Amino acid sequence: YRVSSLYTTMMMFSLIGRCHDCLCRMTLLLSIWFVVFSFVSLPVKAMVAAPPPETLRRLLQQEMDGTRESDKPILLPCCYDGLSARLVGRAGFEATFMTGFGVSGVNGYPDTQLVSYGEMFASAASVAEGLSSAALELPNNQQPIPCIADGDTGYGNAINVKRTVFGYGRAGMAGIMIEDQIAPKRCGHVAGKSVVPMKEAVQRVKAACDARDEYEQQYGPGTGPLVLARTDALKTDGFEHAIQRCIAFREAGCDMTFLEAPETVEQMEDYCTRVSGPKLANMLEYGNTPILPPQQLKKIGYTMAAYPLTLLSASIKAMQESLDRIKNGEPTDDLILTFGETKDAVGFTKYAEEEDRYKVD
Repeated sequence: YRVSSLYTTMMMFSLIGRCHDCLCRMTLLLSIWFVVFSFVSLPVKAMVAAPPPETLRRLLQQEMDGTRESDKPILLPCCYDGLSARLVGRAGFEATFMTGFGVSGVNGYPDTQLVSYGEMFASAASVAEGLSSAALELPNNQQPIPCIADGDTGYGNAINVKRTVFGYGRAGMAGIMIEDQIAPKRCGHVAGKSVVPMKEAVQRVKAACDARDEYEQQYGPGTGPLVLARTDALKTDGFEHAIQRCIAFREAGCDMTFLEAPETVEQMEDYCTRVSGPKLANMLEYGNTPILPPQQLKKIGYTMAAYPLTLLSASIKAMQESLDRIKNGEPTDDLILTFGETKDAVGFTKYAEEEDRYKVD
């Protein structure tokens, strides 16, 4: 493009010398200005960061078409607040997932939809800020990694689903997961869950996809949160019915699917073979699904692998052990970071740099 633009500009200059009509010269000069402006503006356009959903879409496409250079699927350590998001962003991962289990847990509740849309929206905003602050601390102020956020059942009917998609988009989320459980939903690996009828589940996903597209109509291409459609029907209606739901969700327009809680490697393989598009594996330690190495998940056909409770569970274990030590009057030095390391993790290092940058002599 640049070579042809320069050639076109040179040809126009040569024509000006031959053109004796003022209108003709003016037209040629305007054309030259347009070509030169387009040429100069190319690097600027290339530097503009893509919206989070577009960043996620490109990442998924690279994994699907084989241009992403990794022997693992896209790894999603799950975050639940600003600090956990910062840690994931600083650790060098390509994307993350905001877990509803984690958000519920840090608010002091089990994952049984006791946490409201408003609380989830606020958590999404905190996660987005954490990812942004982490990116600013990396070399060249990199773009924040994209985050898919747990949207549960959408917090009501199809209209509520659309509002949730819009809200998560405004909060800075790259994608949203919508599932087919009956509200109040619960963790997919615990007893007592049930799902809505298939037609209602498809309409729920359709509403989310419509909201994604309507969001882009308002805010521009690449801005609508991608839709991850999840089914919990395997436990309630069997594997074959769950597969049919995933296929129906794809036909309704979702960007990604998630078959929750497959119980065997064979089920995981069958799902990846029969359902099109990007697919999510949920690596919940001590849950119902086999925990496989990332390389094996990729060979099976998974695009992404989420680790929903690893960070939350690890932090609970560390806090419980620290509390036991404090209670027994024992030192905790070997369990904790230094004060300097803790300050850096929460952002004091960057804050001091910014404070110095804007100080008044």
